Amino acid sequence: MMVVLAAIAVGVALILQRREPGEVATTTRQTFTAPTQINRADFAQPGAPWLVALFSSKTCDSCKGSWERTEPLESDQVAVQRVDVEDHKDLHDRYNIEAVPTTVIVNNEGVVMRSFLGPASVTHLWAAVAEAREPGSVPQSCTTTHDHS
Repeated sequence: MMVVLAAIAVGVALILQRREPGEVATTTRQTFTAPTQINRADFAQPGAPWLVALFSSKTCDSCKGSWERTEPLESDQVAVQRVDVEDHKDLHDRYNIEAVPTTVIVNNEGVVMRSFLGPASVTHLWAAVAEAREPGSVPQSCTTTHDHS
């Protein structure tokens, strides 16, 4: 019995030695994505030229801060809507929202022009909306971010 256990231990050790330094045996990282197209009729003010939709949850602290940064973007040209999963599970399901906050900036045809997974700074949100509305209007240094658009 001891010989069998020793042989198993040696086999496991040899397998572990073959991996590259720092290599993880199993990858558990999940990648989330934002939608690339939406139906504007599913959201507030479908006739507005632009929509900023924040997919969120009432229990998410990051979402509350994201809403505080997103809400001031509302204007006659930009509709802004908070889409809490508790109130709009159908939209979260339809657009495969698996992580909150997820913010999308959408044109009048429903094309997602920019998206942010996780909290976005005020600067990046305003710059993204300005750039979507008027391409080339924002210096490149203001648009560099870690978002997933």
